[in-house]
Amino acid sequence: MKIDVNSLTVSTLPADTAAKKVTSGGTTGTQSVTQDTTTFHSDALSVQSLTSEAMKSPEVRQGQVDVLRQSVKSGEYHVDASKTADAIVNSKDV
Repeated sequence: MKIDVNSLTVSTLPADTAAKKVTSGGTTGTQSVTQDTTTFHSDALSVQSLTSEAMKSPEVRQGQVDVLRQSVKSGEYHVDASKTADAIVNSKDV
């Protein structure tokens, strides 16, 4: 995953919190109704901090990959079918 920290933008949606008067067709009373609004903004410092933390972790655990590659090449890596089946059955992701 690649994150371009130079293209971070801060965006704010306009907030309109003014009360509006609503009248009902045959009645003489009025109601005050407020409009729901949402504001979104990103704190550039926070985003930059999270980005630098994410960039510290390696994409691939190269040490584990090398160990597994060597054991496969040497014929020492064996898969136990029953353990694999148990792991699939007991998996919470399924």
